[in-house]
Amino acid sequence: MTRFAFDNTYARELPGFYTAWQPATVPAPRLLFLNDALAAELGLDASALRDEAGASLFAGNALPEGAEPIAQAYAGHQFGGFSPQLGDGRALLLGELIDRDGRRRDIAFKGSGRTPFSRGGDGKAAVGPMLREVLIGEAMHALGIPTTRALAVAATGETVRRELPLPGAVLTRVAASHLRVGTFQYFLARGEVERLRQLAEYTMARHDPGLAQAPDRYLALLQAVAQRQAALIAHWMNAGFIHGVMNTDNMTISGETIDYGPCAFMEAYDPQTVFSSIDHGGRYAYGNQPH
Repeated sequence: MTRFAFDNTYARELPGFYTAWQPATVPAPRLLFLNDALAAELGLDASALRDEAGASLFAGNALPEGAEPIAQAYAGHQFGGFSPQLGDGRALLLGELIDRDGRRRDIAFKGSGRTPFSRGGDGKAAVGPMLREVLIGEAMHALGIPTTRALAVAATGETVRRELPLPGAVLTRVAASHLRVGTFQYFLARGEVERLRQLAEYTMARHDPGLAQAPDRYLALLQAVAQRQAALIAHWMNAGFIHGVMNTDNMTISGETIDYGPCAFMEAYDPQTVFSSIDHGGRYAYGNQPH
């Protein structure tokens, strides 16, 4: 089995910002997709991950040495209403790697079962949406749009109950970090100013180390995040991309696209185009994304 050289700063430096948790075991892991190019970026041997042990790893049955799976806490504005506690309801952050270019990257599961933040959901994912996330994420990457990326998808051998019974899967996602706008909102909503400050310091160290000694560094961090997110939305608009659920739990501090749920590339220009079955009012229509 190829070695994951984990160095898990989030788990180590931010106790109280997450819940330690284990992925659910599944009956029949089978590797459906492995991103060889991304594996190479991460310093992993893709050929060593294509066997049964690799399938078991990417399905969550056997974790690599050094992994510290955690469900992260965050809040979110969803369709104009504020939910003070959301968190990883079907995802787990396994840990962080330093890639071959010296960048710190998160390795996380999506669809790995219930967590304390699941709010009644089953914590699972289906094969179709997870493979679609591979396609959309790699398209965004090829277009030069900042994005999280899929390292692997493993079938679980389970049936996931949605409108119809569907085959289950787990996605392994790679991100600059999983820090979200909603991560800050979670502690702000609770009046936990010291933890908010701690989170800001961690964020600066990870994404904006040049701001550590800046006067008004918290304001400078806010400006840097706003700049990244504005640039990201400009990329989306240029490519005709509709995110579909631009809630604050789906917007990263790093400025990467994350959470490919109801999203699409627009086929013909129409600023009113939506791509979410529950966005009846067009709140997240293509033309509303900059606002």
